[in-house]
Amino acid sequence: MMMHGWLQEVDANLRRGEPLWRETGDGHGTTLVVTEAGLLAIGIEQMVVKTEASIHENAADTPVTKLSTPRAGTKQAMLITLLRAPDGATMDEIVAATGWLAHTARGAMSGALGKKMGLTVTSEKEKERGRVYRLRCNLLPVSHQNSDPQADR
Repeated sequence: MMMHGWLQEVDANLRRGEPLWRETGDGHGTTLVVTEAGLLAIGIEQMVVKTEASIHENAADTPVTKLSTPRAGTKQAMLITLLRAPDGATMDEIVAATGWLAHTARGAMSGALGKKMGLTVTSEKEKERGRVYRLRCNLLPVSHQNSDPQADR
């Protein structure tokens, strides 16, 4: 196949996981690639290969994720309301309002609010109340700000 010009031997990049055809003796290796003549010999046009390569390269790009918004009346909406209050909320207040355990509330703040919704929850230690959690910015619709935190009990 190499004599017909259908395959070409090129340096292999082992760090990128390219297959090794043969070792060159100096710690490097070579791999085989199909030439344009080789593609034509098996009935594939060069443009198709370039298009498929472009699809694979662009598939690695991260898609734009849509940030979710909670339904009104849910515990997540209640948590957002508590954190949006000017005084914020302590862990005891969050646990009392939602009925969650502390580790569940922390997980919701980190996962649901932080990662899924893109909100930033801040935490400050105050002398009178202890650690107080707040939302740093208002990114959700106003409808969640006025929901009753006691309604979902």
